[in-house]
Amino acid sequence: MYYHLDFSHHTNYFVSPGASMAYGSRPGSSLWSVVEDRYPPYGHSPSSYEQPRSQYVCPTHTYHPPTTIPHTNGHPPARHSTTYVDDHTTRLDNDRGLMRRAAAHLFQYSKCTGRKKAVCIGINYYGHSRELRGCINDARHVYEFLTRHCGYRKEDIIVLTDDNPNKRRQPTRRNILAAMAWLVRDARSHDSLFFHYSGHGGRTRDVSGDELDGYDQVIYPVDYQTAGFIIDDFMHELLVRPLPMGCRLTTLFDCCHSGTVLDLPYGVRSSSQTAMLVSRQAWEAKKSSADVICWSGCLDGQKSADTFQGGVPVGAMSYAFITALKRNRNQSYQGLLKSIRQILYPKYKQTPQLASSHRIDTKLRFII
Repeated sequence: MYYHLDFSHHTNYFVSPGASMAYGSRPGSSLWSVVEDRYPPYGHSPSSYEQPRSQYVCPTHTYHPPTTIPHTNGHPPARHSTTYVDDHTTRLDNDRGLMRRAAAHLFQYSKCTGRKKAVCIGINYYGHSRELRGCINDARHVYEFLTRHCGYRKEDIIVLTDDNPNKRRQPTRRNILAAMAWLVRDARSHDSLFFHYSGHGGRTRDVSGDELDGYDQVIYPVDYQTAGFIIDDFMHELLVRPLPMGCRLTTLFDCCHSGTVLDLPYGVRSSSQTAMLVSRQAWEAKKSSADVICWSGCLDGQKSADTFQGGVPVGAMSYAFITALKRNRNQSYQGLLKSIRQILYPKYKQTPQLASSHRIDTKLRFII
C-alpha cells in the first residue's frame, strides 16, 4: 500500500507514537537469501537543484513489519524512560558520574591492518516526487576512493544503486539489511569496515527512550513506500553490536537529519568538548568496545544538500569527505572535521557531524 508524502513545506511529519516501527530480522547466512521480490517500475522526472535529502512520513501511516528482531518479539530492545534536555546534548565534562563511567569504558583503537570490506549505497529514487540526482554518483565516487586510495579490493565491496538492472544489487530494504549483515560478519580486531549511504533521511517518534530530542533517525530504501524505512536503533543493533574489540567501522551518512543516525553515545563538538548523544539510561547499551566512527552530513534538525560540483550531481557531504581526504590524507579527527566543514561553509546550511562509540583523542590521525 502506498501512502502520501508531503514535501510542500518545511513542517516535519512523523509517525504517530503508537505506530509500529520498521524493524526486520537479521538476514540469513547467505547474503542474498532475502532478496526483495517486488520491483515497481521507475521512470525519470525533473528535479530541483540543491534540494534537501529528506523524507517525512504521513502521521496516519502504520507500517507492519514482515519479520521481527530475534528475542525482542517485534519491538526494539527495552530502554528506560528519560527526561530530555533542552539543547539535545549533555557535556560529559560537567557530569562527574558519566566521566568516571566513560573512563572505565574498555575499547581499543583499530590499527586498520586487517581485512577491509565496504558497502556503498546510492539511491536517486527515480520517478519519485523528490527524486535526487547525486546519490548514485556518490556511491561510485566513494567506491573509487576506497579502491584507489585506501587499499580496499573491488571484490570486497558491495555497491547498491537503483539504476542497477540486477535485482540483487538494488537498494531495497532487504538488500540493504543483507549487505549490513555481510559487512560485519566474521569481523575481527583491526579489520577496517566502511559503510556509506547516500539518499533520503528522516525522523520518527522515539519509542525506546534513547534519544535526547525524542526522535529517532531513519533512512529510506528505494522501496520504502511498501517495505518501510530503516530506523537507527536497528542499524545500531545490526552494524555496531556484533563488532569485536578493536574492529573499526567507519560510516558516512549523506542524508538529512543524520547527526545521530547510528545511535553512537559520543559526539565531537569541538577540539575540547565531547557531547553525550544518547540518554543516560541508554548509554550503557549503546557503548561498544569496537572502534566505530560515524561521519554525517548535518545535525539531526538540519537537511543535507543534493547539489552539483564541476557540473556533476553529487551529495555535498560525500563530496566534501572525499575532497578533504584527497587533499590531505594525514589529518587528525579534529582536522578532518574542520576541513569538511570549511569545504561546505558558507554555501551550504548544514553542519557535518562526527560521532563515535568511545571518547576520541581528536588529535590522533584518522585512518581507514
